Amino acid sequence: MRITQGTFSYLPDLTADEIRAQVQYAIDNGWAVAVEFTDDPHPRNVLWEMWGLPMFDISDASAALHEVNACVSAWPGHYVRVSAYDASLGRQTTALSFIVHRPAHEPGFRLDRQEARDRRIRYSLHAYAADRPSGERYAGPAGR
Repeated sequence: MRITQGTFSYLPDLTADEIRAQVQYAIDNGWAVAVEFTDDPHPRNVLWEMWGLPMFDISDASAALHEVNACVSAWPGHYVRVSAYDASLGRQTTALSFIVHRPAHEPGFRLDRQEARDRRIRYSLHAYAADRPSGERYAGPAGR
């Protein structure tokens, strides 16, 4: 199963040139660029681990791509994404966010159905990866 979060998530993985172009677009718009990673890509998990600090005053995408590559090298079995934050309205708003790296194996999610009182039906998602301890969720040949 392919995790679909953020912009471009239904498209094939972006190439290095496409990632560079999107990062440069964010920089040209004055957005701060941040690199984040996680081993728990649950749809409600929007707070991923930050790789370093957000890059506020960079003018070239090379600096951000260097951090992306360093994060992927350090966490090859995790999801890595680039987020761009727009502070033009006086608060940090996510203007752009997209996944730049995925683990080799994505186990996916299970949809659990629960019948509740008054014939109500509740659904919840369970990540198969969450059955393993944090840090080992995508361990294997490409995991860390």
